[in-house]
Amino acid sequence: MAVSRRRAALFAACLGVTAAGLGACGQGDTGPVPVARADSARAAGGMDELVRQAQAEGRLNTTTLLPHWANYGGLIDGFSKKYGIEVVNDNPEGSSQQEIDDVKRYRGQDRAPDVLDLGDPFAQSAADQGLLAPYRTERYDRIPGFQKDHKARWYNSYGGFVAIGCDAKRVQHCPQSFAELLDPQYKGMVALTGEPTSAGSVFAAVYAVALANGGSFADIQPGIDFFAHLNRIGNFNHANSSVSAIAAGETPISVEWDFLNLQHVDGLRAAGVDWKVAIPFDGSFAQYYAQAVSKDAPHPAAARLWEEYLNSVEGQNLRLVDYARPVLMDVMAREGTLDRALADRLPTVEGTTSFPTQQQLITALAVVKANWPAVVPR
Repeated sequence: MAVSRRRAALFAACLGVTAAGLGACGQGDTGPVPVARADSARAAGGMDELVRQAQAEGRLNTTTLLPHWANYGGLIDGFSKKYGIEVVNDNPEGSSQQEIDDVKRYRGQDRAPDVLDLGDPFAQSAADQGLLAPYRTERYDRIPGFQKDHKARWYNSYGGFVAIGCDAKRVQHCPQSFAELLDPQYKGMVALTGEPTSAGSVFAAVYAVALANGGSFADIQPGIDFFAHLNRIGNFNHANSSVSAIAAGETPISVEWDFLNLQHVDGLRAAGVDWKVAIPFDGSFAQYYAQAVSKDAPHPAAARLWEEYLNSVEGQNLRLVDYARPVLMDVMAREGTLDRALADRLPTVEGTTSFPTQQQLITALAVVKANWPAVVPR
């Protein structure tokens, strides 16, 4: 039987790669594999084929993506317009843990999440449970090694620094450090955006406070102890800080990501809110959010195409619209593809940013889940 031109080209390419000492071709050496098992666009038959199959599926299921969170509104619109694929976003107010729960709850159903956006410790937890499909985007190799899983089950896309936001019309002196939050003038004012046992943003806040109180990447307990003390003296506000809660004056001080706090400056001005933002000098902590394809994605091609889009120059620059820091920011700056006007709006952070290891994140999350509920009850 004659070998098709396409298969012959693939075979010839494999011979060239092997002869150059670069190893075997992998899945592509025997032709495309089913997209649900493809660990790259090449393995699925190339980017054009991936796009064709994704458009045939016609739908992408996402979950817990708030439109104003790292510009997911713009990313969803951009993806839909570019490829003509409907994006269905379930439970926009949900948390990382709820995403994992939904993957398990809806497995085998058409409504199951195709892709996930998770704080790193939750991403690693999902990977350890066998819930994620390995997939290397075309720009995967440009992501720093400490910002991705070495098996490509997840990889970071964007991030920020933990910051303190404050309504200057309701608070006489806006705090600049975590230590100031213990001042009696902030009684009932200091709020978070959920629970650290389930939400990556709040987990990061506890980590930041730990660093400000003698803790380390290997010791998050001082952060838990701080919030327990804040609760005992009455300064902790148990309401979940949100745009509506801030506008209503319910949470005048909010500890959350800088990219969310910075959006409040312009977004809440019409509501009469004078929102000030400070990145605490006593506990600077940065973290990124991971992207992943569900192993049981009902729309596997659209899921993989979505990851390609988020990792593209277009997708990474769109993160900057809402003040989130793209994981490929340094790479794009060197390439000349970074949107400088948007990047220049980001606050300057002194010193070199360091990050906990994956094992430290996993251990810290376990400590928080074990100790937080008893000392900071809702």
